[in-house]
Amino acid sequence: MKITYQDVKNNEAIKTYIKKADESLIALGYTEHSFPHVMKVAETAADILLALGYSEREAELARIAAYLHDIGNVINRVDHAQSGAVMAFRILDNMGADAEDIATIVTAIGNHDESTAFPVNPIAAALIIADKTDVRFTRVRNIDRASFDIHDSVNFAVKESKLTYKKDEHITLTLTIDTKECVVMDYFEIFLGRMKLCRKAAAKLGLEFKLIINGQSLI
Repeated sequence: MKITYQDVKNNEAIKTYIKKADESLIALGYTEHSFPHVMKVAETAADILLALGYSEREAELARIAAYLHDIGNVINRVDHAQSGAVMAFRILDNMGADAEDIATIVTAIGNHDESTAFPVNPIAAALIIADKTDVRFTRVRNIDRASFDIHDSVNFAVKESKLTYKKDEHITLTLTIDTKECVVMDYFEIFLGRMKLCRKAAAKLGLEFKLIINGQSLI
C-alpha cells in the first residue's frame, strides 16, 4: 500500500504521540516541537526535493518522515531519533505501508538527530536540512525572559528566517538576528554542529550550504 502524508496526518494515534512527545519537551524546557514544527519541516523537506527534481513520491516520503521525526520524544529525549524510527516502523507496518517505503522513512527518522545523524539518502538529507533550519522566535515558549537559557535567547533573537535553494548550486539559510537579544557567537555556540550537518546534507543533494546572518556570509 502506498501510504500518503494525509493518511499519516489523519491517524489519531500519531496525533497523540506528537502531542504527548511535545508535552515531555515542555517539561524539559525545550522549544516547540509540536504540530507547527513538524508540519513546517514536512513541507520544507518536500519542497527541497521537488525543487531539485526529485519525484513527487520521494517528496511524499520526506513529508511523512518529517511529520513523524520527533515522536520518539514521547519515550525520552535521549536517542529519540532511534526510538522514533522504531515507533514509526510499527505504526506504518500496521497501516499497511510498503516495506520499501517504511525502510526509507525509518532510515531518515533514525538519522536526523545531530548526535548520530548522517544524510544516508536524499529523504534523510532533506529532513535534516528542514529540521535544523527551523529557527524562529515563535518556537520559544518561555514567557519569562529573565529566565531564558541560551536556546531561548538564540531562537527569540531570530526575527526573520528564510531558506532558499537552487538546483546544482546552493541552499542558503538567511537569518536576521536581533543582536540586543543575543550575539552571533551565541548562535554558533548552539547551532554550529547543526550547520555542519546541514553542509553534509546539502552535499548529499549536490548542493553547497550557505549561512547568512544579518547580511554577512558566515559559511
